[in-house]
Amino acid sequence: MKVSVTTIPLNELDIDLLLIPVAENVVAESLNALAEQFGEIVQRAGTDFSGAFEETLWLYPEAGRARRLALLGIGAPDRIDLERLRRVAARGAELARERKVVTVAIVRPVVPLDVEATSQALVEGFMLAAYRFTRYKTETELRDIERLVLHETPDDEKASRRGAERGRIIAECVMTARDLVNLSPDEKTPTKLARLMEQSAKKYGYEADVWDKALIEEEGMGGLLAVNRGSTEPPTFTILTWRPENALNERPVILVGKGVVFDTGGLSLKPTKDSMDYMKSDMAGAAAVVGTMEALARLKLPLYVIGLIPATDNRPGENAYVPGEVIRMHSGKTVEVLNTDAEGRLILADALSYARTYRPELVIDLATLTGAQIIALGTEAAAVMTNSIGDPQARLEAIVAAGERSGDRVHPLPMYEEYAKLLESDVADLKNIGGREAGSITAAKFLEHFVDYPWIHVDMAGPAFLKEPKPYRPKGGTGFGVRLLVEFLRDYASPHRRAF
Repeated sequence: MKVSVTTIPLNELDIDLLLIPVAENVVAESLNALAEQFGEIVQRAGTDFSGAFEETLWLYPEAGRARRLALLGIGAPDRIDLERLRRVAARGAELARERKVVTVAIVRPVVPLDVEATSQALVEGFMLAAYRFTRYKTETELRDIERLVLHETPDDEKASRRGAERGRIIAECVMTARDLVNLSPDEKTPTKLARLMEQSAKKYGYEADVWDKALIEEEGMGGLLAVNRGSTEPPTFTILTWRPENALNERPVILVGKGVVFDTGGLSLKPTKDSMDYMKSDMAGAAAVVGTMEALARLKLPLYVIGLIPATDNRPGENAYVPGEVIRMHSGKTVEVLNTDAEGRLILADALSYARTYRPELVIDLATLTGAQIIALGTEAAAVMTNSIGDPQARLEAIVAAGERSGDRVHPLPMYEEYAKLLESDVADLKNIGGREAGSITAAKFLEHFVDYPWIHVDMAGPAFLKEPKPYRPKGGTGFGVRLLVEFLRDYASPHRRAF
């Protein structure tokens, strides 16, 4: 989708659909101004429009070049924030889809928010709502929206252009993550996923180094190798690097993404309905890291960032690892396996252990890790946890704030030391499950054993993949995590913020 910003008079816009967001307190004023450009029909129809949030009104103008108008209510002024603007723009995209239009313009409303951020939010909301995954449809009646125009005042044009361009890039990178999650499992085996990452790196100017099974064995990644044993496909470990010449940090920020390309549960087999049938999404953490690396390179963010992607499937093959088995991890610690469906933490633990070799400033891992996260927080927010090294409160505050600004919301869970006792093993250093209680927290406490640096853990099992659509989030892969990480890292690029 092409995105542009214009300052020409509204009635000169040659467009299929003109979207006009209107707040409750300025309905009469807005309609009077529109009537001067599009005819009295606007005022007459406006008697049925209050500006309430999510209210819409179609109009067919008597004058001007726009073929359709749609008024979009954005509600009370004191309730307007960036997320509401994304949802308003998303509603506009739905209207455009309903009418199968090709060109759309949206007026940036005058609200007490930063111009750049407002324009970015409108473009993100519209583009993400317009997304459809049609790769496997042999026939479709869907018509792509080809062009989005953001209408702006001359005084704010430059700021609006910056925001719109950033919104376009970030939305496209979220779509990269969505596409990866939505791919059929046979098209994203560990090797094929690694090839896709190499293609992304080549296209956008960052680096990708793919390890094969021999290198993984040489490095001693016992967790990744154990999970992979039941598969006919070998594992991969991919290192993605963005290191611009003007990077503000000598030691990297590392992003780790869980890359279980399909999870049957192994010998601890999952039921199919509402469980295994959605497990092509178990690499959503890896997809979010790929989308983020693309965004960092395209936005030219001055940070040294590394992405680590351990990838395998988890299948009950004839040589699959079994409950009761003790495996030796990359760090040298031993783990008693009591449930082969708690596999994501094993491959993440090896990647987190390997991350130590970089002496990182900060490590963030993202994973569809536990069903307990969905029970606790549903699909509206991911769980976020951190360790006690450095300033944990500052880290949590920063990532929660980034979630609120970006729309990829996260909510903290505690990491009390008492939870670690649930992972004590009779025969090994620790076991890979902690029981029914506090499942998301005990999974994080397991991972904590393998880090010795400032670390943030994001369990995104709920918001990463939806069974029913939500505003600008479709059924299937949502691309959750990309906007969160980009927003967090843009803030982190300020020198005073890197004291976590």
